[in-house]
Amino acid sequence: MAKKGEARERITLKCSVCKDENYRTEKNKRNTTEKLEIKKHCPKCKKTVLHQEKK
Repeated sequence: MAKKGEARERITLKCSVCKDENYRTEKNKRNTTEKLEIKKHCPKCKKTVLHQEKK
């Protein structure tokens, strides 16, 4: 049996405008091989902008 959490990895999301690292989340690296991009609220920019996975 596979261990719990084996396919998941923790990632940091970085604002595409101000380059501030705002969010930490997990993704399944087996199902999602490309970089994660999500629209989220940036407290520094004070608006909803695209956040990208930081490598």
